[in-house]
Amino acid sequence: MDLPIGLTLEQQFNLKVYQQQIQGLSQEEAQAYLIEVLRQLMLKDNLVKHMLKNGI
Repeated sequence: MDLPIGLTLEQQFNLKVYQQQIQGLSQEEAQAYLIEVLRQLMLKDNLVKHMLKNGI
């Protein structure tokens, strides 16, 4: 299986947009944002594992 390593052009663009949005956050806001992003990544991991396990 050939897995892509880098980001797509669209992902690179979205990353720049997020980077600009984060620049104006306070430390507390940035920490809350980070925690939410990590939570969503964990949910995504759980969904992918569930789909692979159940052959969806």
